[in-house]
Amino acid sequence: MSRIAYILRRLLQMIPTALGVTILVFFLIHLIPGDPARAFLGPHATASLVNAFDKRWGLNQSLPVQYWLFLSRLVRGDLGTSFFYQLPVTTLIMQRIGCTLLLLLYATVFTIAITVPLALIAATKRDSLRDHIIRGIPLVGLGMPTFWVGIMLILTLGLKLQLFPVGGYGNGLLDHLWSMVLPGLTVAFAISPMTIRSLRASMLGILESDFVTTARSKGIPERRVIGIHAMRNAVIPAITVLSLNIGWLVGGSVVIEQVFALPGLGELMFEGIFNRDFAVVQGVTLVFAVLIILVYLATDIVYSFVDPRVRLT
Repeated sequence: MSRIAYILRRLLQMIPTALGVTILVFFLIHLIPGDPARAFLGPHATASLVNAFDKRWGLNQSLPVQYWLFLSRLVRGDLGTSFFYQLPVTTLIMQRIGCTLLLLLYATVFTIAITVPLALIAATKRDSLRDHIIRGIPLVGLGMPTFWVGIMLILTLGLKLQLFPVGGYGNGLLDHLWSMVLPGLTVAFAISPMTIRSLRASMLGILESDFVTTARSKGIPERRVIGIHAMRNAVIPAITVLSLNIGWLVGGSVVIEQVFALPGLGELMFEGIFNRDFAVVQGVTLVFAVLIILVYLATDIVYSFVDPRVRLT
């Protein structure tokens, strides 16, 4: 199957997955304690005001009817309107999705930059002091909560050394890029322990394989043997681990964006839950689900480029 056909098929498969997500989110969010009308109007609002609010936003309808209205808008590309912001949810998402996507990009780049050299050193210097130190990094890293790592980076690189902004998104492209360094490092420090372990273990197996021995016997420089022959075959398990964690980050961006006061989808989700803004929570969750599916789709495509033996079916 060609890559184009594969991509189109996977995109079509997103439809039932996204539909399932909408069903779960729609009905689960109504289990959250609290009344949207009271959250917006205040605890002292009169019954008539509450009834008028519910009628205005369709909250007086039964849940199946509300869900049907949500689906009927969704097929037209309308995610509804936020009663808290008084804006279309699509507009709110488009205003904030760039921040979240930039965070994902930084996290991926920093994770690769940390993982590849450390895993190569550990695999090529097996059982040396450097290998033992690098193998100990995942044990320490896995025990540190992401929000704690972010706070430590803020205190050291942000406040003490004053190298990077400690929060916010800045104004303009350069400010955006600079303000994402600490959040990206925070995520990379959380993800890289697992990718280092995965890539090191895979490299150790590849370096003992027959084709690597043959390449060495032909006099091919060691750097080329490791960098091209071994790395290309060992990288797939690490890509899998990275994609799974990037998928986790999409949903877990709420914490990172709260720590660094980033105006992304995670913060929008938090505000939507706090304000009982059902339309916002449903819309952001649907976007998160689509982003995770796209990450896994991109991973499969990368597989086919890295290893020609991989067939997209």
